[in-house]
Amino acid sequence: MSRISIDLPDELEKQLRIKTVERFGGKKGDLSKAVEEAIKTWVTKKE
Repeated sequence: MSRISIDLPDELEKQLRIKTVERFGGKKGDLSKAVEEAIKTWVTKKE
């Protein structure tokens, strides 16, 4: 497992946290799960 540190604009972080709670419920580890899902979607997207 790897760790990546990133900086996000405050508004984007707020939106991410809200969507994470809506989708996963807000349990411990859900933010990581949401970011992993978003990255997988972006990486596999064909343009």
